[in-house]
Formats: sequence, C-alpha cells, structure tokens
Amino acid sequence: MPPIRFPRRAGAATAAAALAVTGLKPTPAANAAAAAPEIVKVDFAQRTGPVHGGATGMLYGLSDPGVPGDPLLAGARPRTVAQKAPDGDQHPNGDALVVADGFFAAGGEEIVVYMQDIYSRWPYENLGIEDYLAKVETMVRKVVRERPKDKDKFVWVPFNEPDWIWYQDWATLKEKFFSDWKAVVERIRSIDPSARIVGPNEANYNPDRLRDFLTWAKDTECAGAPDGTCLPDIMAWHELQRDRLADYRAHYEHYRRMERELGIGPLPVNIDEYGNRRDMSVPGQMIQWISLFEDTKVDADMAFWTYAGNMSDHAVRTRRANGGWWLLKWYADLTGQTVKATPPRLNVADTVQAVAAIDESARRGTILVGGGAEPVRLDVSGLDPAIFGRQVDVVVSKTTWTGYEGDAGKPPVVSTVRAAVPQGRLSVDLPGGDAMAAYRVVIVPSAGAKPRPDAPWTVSIEAESATLTSAQVFDQDTTADPQLYATSGKRDVGAMNRVDSAVTFRVTVPRTGRYRLGIYQGANKAPGRHALFVDGALNQIVQYSANLGWTYRGRTDVEVELTAGTHELSLRTSADGTTLLPGSDITLDKFDLTEITGPARAVYPADEARLSGDARIERREKGPAITLGGTARATFFIAAAEDGYHDLTFSYHAHRAGELRVRVDGREIEGLRAARPGEGESRARVYLPAGISQVEVAGAAGLELRALTTVRTREADDAIHRVEAERASLGGTARVVTVPDTSGSNASGGAYVDHVGDGADNTVTLTRPDGFGPGEYVLTVHYANADRNIGHPYNTDVISRFLDIAETGGATTRGVFRHNYAWDNFWSQAVPLTLTTDDGAIVLGNATAHGPNIDLLELAPLVLEVEN
Repeated sequence: MPPIRFPRRAGAATAAAALAVTGLKPTPAANAAAAAPEIVKVDFAQRTGPVHGGATGMLYGLSDPGVPGDPLLAGARPRTVAQKAPDGDQHPNGDALVVADGFFAAGGEEIVVYMQDIYSRWPYENLGIEDYLAKVETMVRKVVRERPKDKDKFVWVPFNEPDWIWYQDWATLKEKFFSDWKAVVERIRSIDPSARIVGPNEANYNPDRLRDFLTWAKDTECAGAPDGTCLPDIMAWHELQRDRLADYRAHYEHYRRMERELGIGPLPVNIDEYGNRRDMSVPGQMIQWISLFEDTKVDADMAFWTYAGNMSDHAVRTRRANGGWWLLKWYADLTGQTVKATPPRLNVADTVQAVAAIDESARRGTILVGGGAEPVRLDVSGLDPAIFGRQVDVVVSKTTWTGYEGDAGKPPVVSTVRAAVPQGRLSVDLPGGDAMAAYRVVIVPSAGAKPRPDAPWTVSIEAESATLTSAQVFDQDTTADPQLYATSGKRDVGAMNRVDSAVTFRVTVPRTGRYRLGIYQGANKAPGRHALFVDGALNQIVQYSANLGWTYRGRTDVEVELTAGTHELSLRTSADGTTLLPGSDITLDKFDLTEITGPARAVYPADEARLSGDARIERREKGPAITLGGTARATFFIAAAEDGYHDLTFSYHAHRAGELRVRVDGREIEGLRAARPGEGESRARVYLPAGISQVEVAGAAGLELRALTTVRTREADDAIHRVEAERASLGGTARVVTVPDTSGSNASGGAYVDHVGDGADNTVTLTRPDGFGPGEYVLTVHYANADRNIGHPYNTDVISRFLDIAETGGATTRGVFRHNYAWDNFWSQAVPLTLTTDDGAIVLGNATAHGPNIDLLELAPLVLEVEN
C-alpha cells in the first residue's frame, strides 16, 4: 500500500515527520526528503523471543546512594551494573555494597563485581597472586556477611581485561593465567559455594585465547564448582571500538559455535563494557548498540569513560534526564516478545538500526529506530487483526541529543495518524536530517479520540554555520576518533577569548511570543557568562553552569520575546564592547530555538505507564485505560524542567466511588479519590524537583486510569520559603564568602557559605517560618561541590559530599550532593523531609566530613492542595 506520511507542523523542520497523509499531495520538499528512504522492515508475526532488556547496564553507573537519583535509575531499569569490589581503591566511590540497596530497589537484578578494582592503580599493580587472593577472601566474606539474603545477586569477575593486564603475553603466561584463575575461583567458592563467576572478561573478543581457556576450563576440576569444572558461570568480554558495531554479531555467533564444538553451555553472556565516548548520551548511537544486544538476548554494560554516578553519561546533574536517557527508558518499557526487525544494512557501523516488540496482552506494538541521517520508511507487516483490529493509531515520538549535561523533558509526539491496515500491513515514513535522534513508534488499535502531536515549533542552528567574530571553528570528528565526546555536526566554535568575540545568527519565527533558546556549550570546569543581543540590542546576560570541559556538552536555556519575522541573535563575550564577561571563553556547539506555548504541560497516556500486579490495559470505545484494584499498579516517570509546584491531574473512569492511591517518589499524596461514578479527574498540586519523578498509582476496584497530565504552576511558588545561606544562622567554621567580580559564579545575592561540616558545630541553621508545622516537605539546597581525586588516566574521580539535615527535636535526614565541577557553581538538590515538631529549626551539617558550599535554601510543603 502507499506509505503513510505524517503531517508537518508549521516550521518544525527538525522535529516533525514527513509531510502528507496518504491521498494528499506532498510538497516538493517532502518529495525530495522521501526520494530515497532507508527501508526498515518490521514483521510483527515473526517473534524472536521474550524481551530481554539487558542492553542498558552500566559500568560505574552508580556512585553513592542517591547518585544518580532513584527515579532516574528506576526509569532506565538496568538489569545489571558493574561496580568496584567492596572497599576497592580504584575509584573513590561506586562500591558494590554501598550502591546495592538502591539498585535492587530500582528493579536491578545483578551486580557484576570488578574484583581487581580493589587495587588503586590503572593498569592494576601486580603484587603477586597471594596478595590478590588475600584481598579476594576479604571482599567475598564481606558480601556473604553483609548480604546473606541476596548474595546470589552479586556475581564475581576474577580478572578484568587479562589480555592486556597481567597476562598479555599469552604464549608465556597462558599456564599462569589458568593456575591463577583456578586459585581465585576456588577461593571464592570456598567462602560461598553458590557464587557465580564471570569471565574471562577480556578487552577484546580473542577467539584463540578463548578456545584455549574454555578447553582447559572444561577439562580441569575446580573445587566447589557445581559442575566440577573451572568454567565460568557467565561468559564476558568487551566490545569497545566503533567497528564492533559491525563485528559483534560475528563474535557472538562464533562464540556460540565454539560452545557447541566444545560441548559446553550455552552460558549466559554479559558484554560488560561496550561503546565509545561519542556514543553515550546520543540516542541515534545508542539504538545501534541496543539492537545488537537485544537481538542476541545478552546483558551488556555501557563503558565508564567519564565519572561514576552519571549512568554512563545519561544522567544530568543528579536526577535529570538527557535525550539519551529517554531512549534507555523507552527500551526499559518494552514488554512481551521481540519481533523481526530488518535494517537496510545489517552489521554496518553508524547506520539505521531498530528494535521492535509486541505485547499481545496490551495489544501494542512498539518500534525503536534511529541511527542515520537519511529518511526512514518503516515497512510494517504481521499486524494480526485479532490483536490490532482493522484500524490502528500510530504515535511517533522523538528523542534527540541534548548534550551530556543538557536536560530533556518528555519527548514530544511529533506525528500521529489513524489508518486502516489491510492484510496487516502499514508503511510509515520518518524524517531524516538528525543522525543523533531516535524515534519510538507505537501502534495500537484505534479507540477514542485520535491522538494529536504536541511538538512545538522549533529550529536548530549550528554554531559553526553562524557569523563568527574573533572566534574559531574546531573539528570534532567522532567518526575518525570515537573517543571524542559527541558534538552536533562534528564541529564547534571556540577561542571565544577576545572582547569582540561573537557568534551571530538569524532566525525567522512564525508568531509573536516567547521562545526558548537552548545553547549547547562547554564551560571548562568554571561557570561563565555571555551577553545575548537581539537585533543589535542587549537582551540579557546568559549564565552558564560549569561542566567537565570544552567538549563535554551542557545546554543552557534562556527565554526571549520575539515578534513574528526575522531576527538577529548574537552571543558575545562582552556586554559593553570593552570588558570581557567573567568566564566568557566558552565553546558553543549549536542553538535550538523553540516556541513556548504556555505553562509547561505534558500528557502521559495509559500506554506510557509501566504496569505491575493485576494491572492491565483495556481498549474501550473512549480509549485505552488501566484497570486498577487489588495489586494493580501503574507507574509513570514524569519530567519537570525546573524546581517548583506542578499540578498532577489523574483522568479516569470510575464504576463506583473509591480511593486513588498515589505515591510521588515514594511519598503518599493523600486525599485523592473518585467522588462518584463516571468520568472524573483528581488533581494534586505537588512540589517536584527538576528532573524525573516516579509516580505510582493504585486505586479501588472499578477505577480505570486514562492518563496523567502535569502542568507547571509557577504562581504557586510563592508558598516556598527562601533564605540566602549567608543570612541564616551560621555555626563554628561556617563562613560567608563574597563572590568577586572576576567570578562567573551563579551564586544568588553575590555570596555563599563554605566550611560547612567536618565537625559537629560547623552548621547552617534555617529557622522555620510561621505556618510550617508538622508535615511533608522538600528542602532544596543550592550547593557547590568540586571535590575529586586526581591521577586516573581517563576517568574523572569525582566525590560526593553529604549533609545531615536535622530537625531540632525531630529526625535527621542525609542529603547527597554530587560533584558539580566548581566550588562557586551552584546547582539545586532536593531532599525530602518529614517534620514532626511545631517549629524545630532545621540544622545542616556533617560531623565527620566536609559538606558542600551552600548558596540558597528553599523549604516547600510537598502538597499545597488536592481537588477531586
């Protein structure tokens, strides 16, 4: 049948899908875009096995309890993480035991323990096998002692990359490796007979070494092994280079043949390090890796190139999501069976790839696709009318790169269509032009009102395409060198270090109104500023957060008022033409200009919820709904662009009156209920921290949940009690620091407090205002923490700091504050508080270690109002 092409929203060249629904005449531009699409075939009738969901594990993705934020981790739901040995010295955090509770609570299944990370140097210092065996015994005994009920969830890697650490010369060291492997494995199992072993865990797929090892291991007795051999329980190796996108399937197939030839296995596989710097955070790159590992049903952990605790470059700050995180979340949402997805070029790096799945019980098909710059045509078949009916709704959402430290809200729905599916076939065109993007295509039986796109008008401009004054274009060719950090267009603009340095570009906007300018930038470990000029006049000073370096991209958003038509925007290093702004030598990558159509609003329909217990989706005349009651739970992961109050509105059909039980990040929101039978809504005005929050919904039998809608309500922020830290009561060594004029700091009020902690008396005390009695609150601390270790060859060994937040006469809550690159660079971090006294002061300190610097404190009631 002719392809279905989605309608373009006016001007949305980078966000909308291809023009023209079947039967309408496409524009010449649309004809050009669709001239030679890449064909991806998806056959929903060819099942390839249960969704495994193992491709989004991560090496050192977690650093400390709460880093990354619990909702961010639960949303991505990695099956496995690889972390350091208990009390290991390789990195300052990421201890397997320390992060275990949060990981398992988020749905994680296995922690892969890198045992040699007990050592401090890289490559590991070789002090002899006896030294290592003593360390092995200590760490295994500690896990058995401290985790007796779930020690089986810890799996042990005796050697990490032995093909180039300790045992590189196979000709002379092969027998020593065999002997040392046997000694370590036997020592582990002498302490925990049920322990599972992972290996050999080499840096590459080395078929000759692997055959030697497996041949020896299957014929050699290891004491305590369930099968009596020295074979590992889980096979592991690494796939770290760009060409592994082309080679991995051949490696996997070769390995499985080797197993059959040797009469072992099949063993579960964990590719426990994969990918390059340029891949992490980029949806169009990550979908290529995910497709490999889901096709072969293995676990796989993203490599650790930057620092621990940021989910292998997918976590922004502590709990915010970048564009790559949303792809991980979409992948974690897949349920049911995967189906055959055939890309135009299999086993070719940097090309379009796809993963597809069908959930028969939900009557839903999902395709995740991306990885190329050309338009894509989805040739869909096998849509069984018993599942999908004769007419379907197709909803296409897009997530694209937002930088490593660039916040991404809920991905917009760029296109929708309602279409017949004769012979179970459907053809869908997606746009080209954005190789860094990935798309989610959801196909369900049509019901209720036709879904509508919600993508605003937007346009992107590459910095290198702008008019440059006293600035320089730099190449960042991530194809030639995949270990470079990702850059839009593979070029950026730097050397912004003269008083007349400027990047100037023209935009034409369709309507008069407010627009959000997203500036992709690299501020090298220090906050800084630029002046934004609009049509030659100074509009505002842009404040940038510090980040890791010139090419570790963040994104800063500012709002501008523009009239319909063409405007000139210019980012300059000076506001007056004579004086450099502090910290203005900042790299610029690209600019997104997006129309703001009102308060931030997002709709999370029933198909975007994760279901548990007895919950199921019913597709009735008025549209899909989740049946609640009993153990049924629906979980949504919602995004807030900024700290503050949001209205959460739950839409439902009730067969009878009954309670709606809602928890936001584990905290109960009381008073929500269906007051009467019929269509209804319940609303709660809740303080949400910027980033991802987890909303769990349960209810009485007879409630059918249709959607959750969030709306930002800035006017309600007047309820927040704000106090500058320098105006709070300071104790001990805590002191006020005035920000010098030469600093690009974002400290509010021009000052902050340092030397908090490292002694019980070194505190900041917040007095509670009238009306802030017992109840549930959020304390948002604007903090700075640039603590880190130095000396690792390529990882940035960042250190979290902690505050013990005590209510006088009440309880104490510990808040964690992730490294944020500079001591005068302030981020907000929200800490949940339950206050039990009428007016007990809130005291922030840390008796045993240094706390972060503190700029501003904001105390907010969790819930302001509830309406049914």
